[in-house]
Amino acid sequence: MMKKLVGLLIGVLLLSGLWACDNKQQYLTPLRPNDVILAFGDSLTKGVGATPELSYPAQLSRLIARKVINAGISGETSGEGARRLPGLLDDVKPELVIICEGGNDILRKQDRGQLQENLRRMYEAAHQRDIQVVMIAVPQMGLLAKDLELYRELADELKFPLLEDRLGELLFDRTYKSDAVHLNAQGYRKLAEAVADLLKSRGAI
Repeated sequence: MMKKLVGLLIGVLLLSGLWACDNKQQYLTPLRPNDVILAFGDSLTKGVGATPELSYPAQLSRLIARKVINAGISGETSGEGARRLPGLLDDVKPELVIICEGGNDILRKQDRGQLQENLRRMYEAAHQRDIQVVMIAVPQMGLLAKDLELYRELADELKFPLLEDRLGELLFDRTYKSDAVHLNAQGYRKLAEAVADLLKSRGAI
């Protein structure tokens, strides 16, 4: 009898631990077929290095059968993006926004603390409008395709899903690049697939 009780207790504890680990995942509200997604960012969102129909937002739209609006602007910094996003959210009224900003801040060696604050402002602009947020982590410059830690710190604090490591891996592989800092059509396809997988794993699709 005692062995059964101990076994039962261990089972409950294990299940509780698994639930706690799973509960750390930030889940999204399911997207309806007519819901709109806003892909917001710089040239990596715009799709520099490929034709418009092969940008990651365009390929993501086909993968998940949802309308994805490409709101990428080449050369945009996070500060410019933080100023642009609120008005765009009001105009488009998306159900979800995917933010990929920071690459130009990194290339121009701008303050990392300010980058984090600008990303926070973008999140808050969406959150205040009850718009769900997903971010794509941007890698730091260097020989290793490692994301800036500030993206993970912000995701942990504000509780939003974050696509980690994938963009850095793609930008580190010449197979998927059109130039030193942009992807090609195949690279954007891989990025779109990673975003689609994240949306599915978090319950949006």
